[in-house]
Amino acid sequence: MSQHLIETFEDGVATLTLNRPEARNALTGEMLAAMTAAAQRLALDPAVRVVVVTGAGGAFCAGGDVKGFAADTGRGPDGAAGPSFEQRHHSLRSGMELSRILHEMPKPTLAVIPGPAAGAGLSIALACDMRIASAEAKLTTAFSKIGVSGDYGGSYFLTHLVGAAKARELYFTADVITGAEAAELGIVNRAVPAAELPQAAAALTARLAAMPTIALGYIKRNLNIAAHGPLSDVLDAEAVHMVRTMMTEDHKAASVAFVEKRPPVFKGR
Repeated sequence: MSQHLIETFEDGVATLTLNRPEARNALTGEMLAAMTAAAQRLALDPAVRVVVVTGAGGAFCAGGDVKGFAADTGRGPDGAAGPSFEQRHHSLRSGMELSRILHEMPKPTLAVIPGPAAGAGLSIALACDMRIASAEAKLTTAFSKIGVSGDYGGSYFLTHLVGAAKARELYFTADVITGAEAAELGIVNRAVPAAELPQAAAALTARLAAMPTIALGYIKRNLNIAAHGPLSDVLDAEAVHMVRTMMTEDHKAASVAFVEKRPPVFKGR
């Protein structure tokens, strides 16, 4: 685990905290590799019922390390030729698997955004199932301001969240919006005053962790299919997943609890 990524686990909630506060948690290759490895492991861990991504020091993530971009001459340290196009492409595309894992893992993922989220940092937040932000947080696609086109799936997620026209506006202009404005646009699910963010995030994660995890995973899969597939594909998926969830311990326990008129206790099994 990288020193710039802190992982904690409590009551079914795994939290990944980006930890480069002096750089607003700007991403390094080491951080991304650690995040991807952690996300892959947490996706498969049955004890983990919710995965939270957040940042230290009052920021979420400023995106890629622009200082590193500025220092990149395209040459190696000894003046030799640097990585080829193919090598750079492979490295970037491999790192971008993080967004796919967050988007597809069979349990809820939540981005908690206390402050700035820009570029790839915003893209990673958008890859999560839900987002809760400080109302004062600043969000921006940022890419066009440094002459690049964008990565980590941000164009995919933002288009699905706000539609093509608004996504184009936010990508072309790289305008900065607040967490409150992002909530109005549907980019984040909730925006709260900064002082209330830890409590609001804890309440939401506790609620999600107490729900039937297997069912939530299949619900997530249904919704992902519904985002791009025809109705017939959704109906096929719903039928398979409905039968599978009806065979879980959580469903059986909830059915008994319903008959007995008491709240169910879900175990994630």
